[in-house]
Amino acid sequence: MNILSLDHAALLVKDVERSRQFYYQVLGMEVIPGLGTIWLAKGSAEIHLLGESEPGRAAQASGTYYDDDLADGHTTHIAFEVEDLEEAQRHLKEHGVEILCGPRPRGNDGEQLYIRDPDGYVIELFARRGVSPKKRFAHRAKE
Repeated sequence: MNILSLDHAALLVKDVERSRQFYYQVLGMEVIPGLGTIWLAKGSAEIHLLGESEPGRAAQASGTYYDDDLADGHTTHIAFEVEDLEEAQRHLKEHGVEILCGPRPRGNDGEQLYIRDPDGYVIELFARRGVSPKKRFAHRAKE
């Protein structure tokens, strides 16, 4: 088997419209029209929002985390690469989004921070040092 790429992440959410607003307004993703459910995309990242079929299911799916886990980066999460982490922090503050952890070093190639979406899913935002995302992913366009 040869996996080509991660196509999308599907998230079970309590309130689809509330989550759509978060991913659209806060993270800047665009709604993919005409698919029946809410699908959003930005660059190669795609999120599918699925409304819970019975109350409480979304809370079970998003899981729990401990502060120590976040400090070590050891928790289930989705990660998005951003061009400028400082700009991302300003944007998050403007939208009233709490930063759970960070910014802090991400290995030896950049910095990261963690936030939560309205259903409690942990999201990592990170920026690499020295290489722009456009240059780093230019080879994918040729494949």
